[in-house]
Amino acid sequence: METVCHVITKLELGGAQEVALYLVSHLDRSRYRPVLVTGPGGILTDEAQAIPDVQTVIVPSLCRRIHATGDLLALIKLTFLFRQLRPSIVHTHSSKAGIVGRWAAWLAGVPVIVHTVHGFGVTPSQPIWLRRFLIMLERVTGRITTHWITVAEADLEKGRQWGLFESNASVIRAGIDPYPFQQPLPPTIRRRLREEFGAGDGDYLIGTVACLKPQKAPEDFVAVARRVCEHIPYARFVLIGDGVLRPRIEVLLREYGLQDRVRLAGWRRDIDDAMNSMDALVLTSHWEGLPRVILEAVSAGLPIVATNVGGIQEVADCSGRIRLCKAGDIAALADRLETLAHGEDGDHVPTTDHLDELPREFHIGEMLERYHTLYDMLLFSASSHAARPTRRSVAKL
Repeated sequence: METVCHVITKLELGGAQEVALYLVSHLDRSRYRPVLVTGPGGILTDEAQAIPDVQTVIVPSLCRRIHATGDLLALIKLTFLFRQLRPSIVHTHSSKAGIVGRWAAWLAGVPVIVHTVHGFGVTPSQPIWLRRFLIMLERVTGRITTHWITVAEADLEKGRQWGLFESNASVIRAGIDPYPFQQPLPPTIRRRLREEFGAGDGDYLIGTVACLKPQKAPEDFVAVARRVCEHIPYARFVLIGDGVLRPRIEVLLREYGLQDRVRLAGWRRDIDDAMNSMDALVLTSHWEGLPRVILEAVSAGLPIVATNVGGIQEVADCSGRIRLCKAGDIAALADRLETLAHGEDGDHVPTTDHLDELPREFHIGEMLERYHTLYDMLLFSASSHAARPTRRSVAKL
């Protein structure tokens, strides 16, 4: 049985975390022994520790912000941990854990090092010198990476342009289980949820699910809500999520007088029911990998207005429910939502005609199957070499 260590910076609610948890929960136990390594303080930590047959290791010095001393301590801790566990595969997720975890795996002599890009940590909001430094850091770390995974074709192309990888990269979508989102919601539960979100039967409820951090641009969400509410008296908004920008969002809501029109619902785990209580979904992100919330909304049959970033266009190519706008274009986002509210773009009536709309590549079962195949290929390749290679080409899945 091969030990596989998944490393992620923090178990907050997010796509990368959900993927990592699903993989360690569902890896074939006859072939793999999963270990989950994470930093402290995540809302999903207790859930992770309750997963049967999964060893969860908390590394206190593994944190998201750059900190020279803390990062060095995390590197040392992870190196010793990997030497103890002797994993056949170390699989890192996202930027910070990806850099520290891959170098620790290399120092510990781990045969196979895999990294999944859930959207690059190089973002438009960063100064150019920082972007160049981070690309250089990723490029150097790429030399010790056996195989890269991106969740979107857009990131695969971006990584190639930056010279991060050649043929040792594949696209494996951050899939979802569409079934819960396709189930009709009983009218009493739908009414209760809408009331909880500040909407009555005659209101048009527009929602989003997002962490309140710069990537998701929650200030844009509030600006869009302000514009729509000025024109449509029956429009209501709900933001499901939390994060460091919540105080700023609360100030904006008071400043714009939107306390009764926009509800901050915090984190919830009943996203399937919440989506089926909405009339539309909006996503205002400034950068993305492949936001699973878009896949969930497509499965729920919601009309969607989103910014054209990351892999969202790749989902839009498979669904007629998504209307795309340029990131930061408040007027265009609001106009699209107003068109939906007026019924000019097709009224949203939950039906079953979308049950097969989400292509198989976006299903979580397909994601698991492709990771199993990849692991088997990489382990077979590693066993065929006496010396551990630093770069290896693997046929695209």
